[in-house]
Amino acid sequence: MRYFEDIEVGLTIEVGRHVVSKEEIVRFATQWDPQSFHVDEDAARESVFGGLSASSCHTYSISSLIFSRAAELKTKAAAMMGMKMRFPTPVRPGDELTLREVCLDKRPSRSRPRYGIVKSQASMVNGAGAEVMVCQSSYLVERREPAPAETTR
Repeated sequence: MRYFEDIEVGLTIEVGRHVVSKEEIVRFATQWDPQSFHVDEDAARESVFGGLSASSCHTYSISSLIFSRAAELKTKAAAMMGMKMRFPTPVRPGDELTLREVCLDKRPSRSRPRYGIVKSQASMVNGAGAEVMVCQSSYLVERREPAPAETTR
């Protein structure tokens, strides 16, 4: 398990990969986001996407799946504090997606000395290198040895 102290600012880590199938896109969208361009190839060709594409919810879920498979990168995360996401390129059937994460900043929590706050950016790219998801997030991570509680004024 990675603790706050193990996370290095500026270090980019390849978390893992996942190949997306047409069946997976349709199955996810049918249950969670049944827009025509996610479930119907003919309708998708006529849409702004020009073909079948995974929903943004599915794309984010894939990143979560990749993180969950990376046992050596498990982090003692306690809570998500916030995130900002964008999806610049559609995910297509057959795309092999690669997820990378970089720590942008980290600092000890002033109000919760048992934790640190980590700000990171996860980027998922397709086989052509185009970003399909960029996610900046801040989360609480357990510290190996909590700092003594700071006194407040």
